[in-house]
Amino acid sequence: MKKIYYAAHTYMILGVISGLYYRELTKLNDFTGDSQLGVVHTHLLALGMLFYLVVLALEKLFTLSASRLFNWSFWVYNAGLGLTVLMMLIHGTQTVLGAETSAAISGIAGLGHIVLTVGLILFFINLGKRIPGKN
Repeated sequence: MKKIYYAAHTYMILGVISGLYYRELTKLNDFTGDSQLGVVHTHLLALGMLFYLVVLALEKLFTLSASRLFNWSFWVYNAGLGLTVLMMLIHGTQTVLGAETSAAISGIAGLGHIVLTVGLILFFINLGKRIPGKN
C-alpha cells in the first residue's frame, strides 16, 4: 500500500511543479499561445495522483498487490505515463521557446500512450481476478 501512496504523492508533487514550470516559462518568454505544457499539469494530477488514490482504495478492498500482475501493471503504467509526460514537456517547451519540433517526439509520445494503455489493461485484468465471485 505504501508504494501506491508514494506514487500518488510523487505525481501530486510533479503535477504542482509542472504547473509552476508552465506558468513561469510562458511568462518569461511572453508566450500567449497554446502548447502541450498547459496539459502536463492536468495529466500528472489526473492520470498520476488521482488514479493512484483510486488504486489505493481498491487495494484496501481487494488486495490487488497480492497478485504478481499488480507489479507488472504498476511499472508498465508508470513507464507509459512517464514517457508520455516527458515527451509532452519536451514538445511544449520547444513550442514556447519557438524551436522546431521533431515528428519523432510525437511518435515517442504515441509509444508512451500505448505503454500506458497496456498498463491499464494489466490493471483491469488484475482487478477482475481479485473481485470475489468474478470468474
